[in-house]
Amino acid sequence: MVQAIIDIGSNTIRLAIYKIEDDKLTVLLSKKHTAGLASYMKKGKMMQEGIDRACMALDDFKLLLDNFNITNVAAFATAALRNVSNSAEAVAEITERTGVPIAVISGSEEATLDFVGATHAMKTEDGLLIDIGGASTELVIYKNAEIVNAISIPLGSLNACSQYVHGLLPDKSERKAIKEAVLAELDDYIELDSEKQPVICGVGGTIRAARKINNHLFNLPMDNVEIKAPNVKKMIKLLENDEDDHLISSETLEILLKTVPDRIGTILPGMIILHTIIKYFKSETIVVSDSGVREGYLYSKVLKTPKAVKKNDVAVVLENKVSAVKESTEVKEKVESKTVKKAATNKNNKCKAKEEKVAVEVKDGESKKS
Repeated sequence: MVQAIIDIGSNTIRLAIYKIEDDKLTVLLSKKHTAGLASYMKKGKMMQEGIDRACMALDDFKLLLDNFNITNVAAFATAALRNVSNSAEAVAEITERTGVPIAVISGSEEATLDFVGATHAMKTEDGLLIDIGGASTELVIYKNAEIVNAISIPLGSLNACSQYVHGLLPDKSERKAIKEAVLAELDDYIELDSEKQPVICGVGGTIRAARKINNHLFNLPMDNVEIKAPNVKKMIKLLENDEDDHLISSETLEILLKTVPDRIGTILPGMIILHTIIKYFKSETIVVSDSGVREGYLYSKVLKTPKAVKKNDVAVVLENKVSAVKESTEVKEKVESKTVKKAATNKNNKCKAKEEKVAVEVKDGESKKS
């Protein structure tokens, strides 16, 4: 059986084509468009330009699928289309124009599907799963291989950039604002701060991008799937921007262009979200999984009955890490409540425009003022 899954996310729209045979998933093809849909949200509505960009991506995918005669196609949308007041109208227009039916999944459902996809082959008993998307972050606490809590907070790498960052990279005060916004959201869930979570299972584009930077900066193999918690803070320190003129240094730009060229404006806000969560749960290690919400949707919504798949390196690392961890201890203090405006005005297209500028701002390995 060959099945295509289209994931309409807040930052990227992805197509994955799977071959399902003998209880095993094989990715035949993966393609993405960096549409940045979250930046087209204005006054709580999805703008027409955002709808047009979604249609453009789906038309491109549909042409490819038609050429390969692939008819088993399932598409779903996350925060960018669920968190707008015109969600139903936007989805209806996209479906009518492209011929692709779209299911809009809730935040808690997205978190659950992340868990199903990432841990399907893993024999982990306890842990925390994190997926930092463009406009939301999903967290799942699980014990005895079952979900205890699955939540979604309305802050991701792209809308954090839009709301809090004025230059290409956040300065000190902007980094603090992102951190406080994350803590304010977490403080709404009292049950989350009761236990330490030493091992994090990380899924999604932001954490995979952080893994690329981690492996590059610390001279680790490209296939390494582990990020030590202290390394996240070190990476932020290396990439942070505190220059008065908000110019990005040539050294920082070189690192980002070599590792995550399509996430130059959003990776640092995303890593600040990750670091804040790491500190909140006193985590020690992030193990990055290449499986997540798309695989979870395939198992839960398409195949209906989850099937076992071959255990990969991520599964082995997680299993070994979790088995070595002692029982969690209670956190001594609850993080102080933060008063942050959650409804800051989105600066439409800002992050996307900033990233597009980079190509013309670079000459002879140095950044220039726009």
